[in-house]
Amino acid sequence: MQQIVSLLQSSIWFGTVILYGAMGEILTEKSGNLNLGVPGIMSLGAIGGLIGSFFYETRVEEPNAAICLLVTLLCALGLSLFGGLIYSFLTITLRANQNVTGLTLTIFGCGIANFYGSSLNTLAGGVGQISLPVTSAAFRAVLPGLRETPILNTLGWLVYLSILIAIALWYFLGRTRAGLNLRAVGENAATADAAGINVTRCKYLAICVGCAISGLGGLYYTMDYIKGTWASGGSLEALGWLSVALVIFARWKPIHAIWGSYLFGVLNWLYFYFADLLGLVGISITMTRSSQEIFKMLPYVVTILVLIFVSFRRKREDQPPAGLGLPYFREER
Repeated sequence: MQQIVSLLQSSIWFGTVILYGAMGEILTEKSGNLNLGVPGIMSLGAIGGLIGSFFYETRVEEPNAAICLLVTLLCALGLSLFGGLIYSFLTITLRANQNVTGLTLTIFGCGIANFYGSSLNTLAGGVGQISLPVTSAAFRAVLPGLRETPILNTLGWLVYLSILIAIALWYFLGRTRAGLNLRAVGENAATADAAGINVTRCKYLAICVGCAISGLGGLYYTMDYIKGTWASGGSLEALGWLSVALVIFARWKPIHAIWGSYLFGVLNWLYFYFADLLGLVGISITMTRSSQEIFKMLPYVVTILVLIFVSFRRKREDQPPAGLGLPYFREER
């Protein structure tokens, strides 16, 4: 039983990181822009929050938890928004290729994050020496009333915020005028423009807000998932790509992204608990390194299968926005 509880806890921690990234990308793609810079944006959010909390907490004798939260959030959101503005300016104003711009943003964001992350490690005395106990504890704080509940007693408040944001995004896209206007822009920007919708403003807002949400995924990874330190092994970049895969798996629906992210978490961590779970039913098995790598492929394999299934069904509500990846220039209408 303990193995199952541990698997579920690990899956929720893992799933929350990619859920933030996927929600930001869903909002961006609903505006008709394909942002492959999600890993870079998440890295910018992670390093932005880490830098802000590091310089505040290490230079104040008695750091205040509320100020730690505020500084960290502002730095993470600010740097993520900056990345979104760069992408928006290049792809909307200058009409640069969205695929190339997104990939470049990933390289830029991950490079900047690893450079400053290594610098912070050096300032702290070496790799793994960064210590931000006040900030990390503030982000990992368990909500009152849940401290005695199994599984929930290990989840920080950012986990619940991700679910609330997903529900709010679902309501916004499907139940509000602004959300319907945004979807119209993503389906056919020229028609939306002719109907009086400000296409440029919708795209800029959707991309920047989407990048801010994705940046929260990087912040959660740094402050909760790895407990207030920095890891330069490329694991956050890999989670960013998994977020992009989750968008396809969820069929561009925020509610589906919630359970999909936790399913990805189960599939990702299954290799670690698989032998113990089989032991519960009397089956003994030894996991080799090669078999572990095969298990790690499962989230991507499932995404490919879902993509094939959706392609055969050809239901319009399961397809991406019709204008996804297509630049829009008003004078070419």
